[in-house]
Amino acid sequence: MPSAAADRPGNGTPLLEVSSLVVHHGQLRALDAISLRVFPGEVYAIIGANGAGKSTLLRTIAGLHHPTAGSVRFDGEDVSRVRPERRAKRGIVMVPEARRLFGSLSVQENLLVGATYARPGPWTIERVYEMFGWMRERRGQRTAQLSGGEQQALAIGRALVANPRVLLLDEVSLGLAPVVVQRIYGMLPQILATGLTVLLVEQDVSQALRVATHIHCLLEGRTTLAGKPADVTAGQVEAAYFGLGPAAAAADGAEAADTPGAAGGGSADAAPPGEGSEP
Repeated sequence: MPSAAADRPGNGTPLLEVSSLVVHHGQLRALDAISLRVFPGEVYAIIGANGAGKSTLLRTIAGLHHPTAGSVRFDGEDVSRVRPERRAKRGIVMVPEARRLFGSLSVQENLLVGATYARPGPWTIERVYEMFGWMRERRGQRTAQLSGGEQQALAIGRALVANPRVLLLDEVSLGLAPVVVQRIYGMLPQILATGLTVLLVEQDVSQALRVATHIHCLLEGRTTLAGKPADVTAGQVEAAYFGLGPAAAAADGAEAADTPGAAGGGSADAAPPGEGSEP
C-alpha cells in the first residue's frame, strides 16, 4: 500500500487545534491538559492502549463530550460549545468506534443518513459507490447482513458523503482481520486526494506509523509522546505506549534523541495489534 503519509507537511495555520483539554467522566479525569495541532492534509494518529483516552479525545472534538477546561478550535474558531450536528455542518465528521450503523436500514439508507448534514463538496453517494465497488449492487441490502469489513467501509462512506474537512476515524481496525484492515487503509490515499485531513485513533501502532504524518501517544489521559514518525525511535514509542520510562515528547519537526530508560531493544510492533479475526 502506498504510504498516505508521504510528503504532507504541516505548514501554515492549523485546521484543528486542541488546547489544554481536560475532560471528566464523572469523577474520573479522562483527559488531562491535552494539546495538539492538526494541519490541512495531515494524517494525525492518536495511539495508546485501552483506556488511554483516545476515543474520549475524538468524541470531544466531535462534540459528543463537553470539556471541563480547555478548548477545541476549528479553522480558527472556538467550537468547544458548538453542538455535534453544527460541527458536522462545519466539516468535523466522525466514524465512531464499532461503526454505529442502523442495522435495520439498507446500505443506501445509511448513506442518506450521512448526507443529512452534508456540506457542498466532491463526495456523493455515487462517488462512494465508485470507491467501494460492491456497494452499488447491494445498496438495498440490510446493513445488519453485512460483514464487519463491509460495515466499516459503509461507516466510512456514510461519513464521506457529509463532505468533511476533518475526518475522525475511531479504531478503524478494531475486530477486523488484517487483510480487511489493509484493504480499508489502502483507500486512504484516495480519500486524502480530495483534500481531506484525517485524525485517527488506532491501537495498532505499526499501522499508525505506516500511514501517519504525526503521532500522538496517550497514557491514562496524558500525552507521553508526540512527533513525526521519522523523528521518534521504536524504543520511545514502546516506552510511551506502555509507560515503561521517561519517553520525552518530541517537539514538532525536531529530531528525537534516544530516550534513556526506554525499553531497550524494543519495537513499536510489540504493542497490541488491535486486530481480531472477523473477515
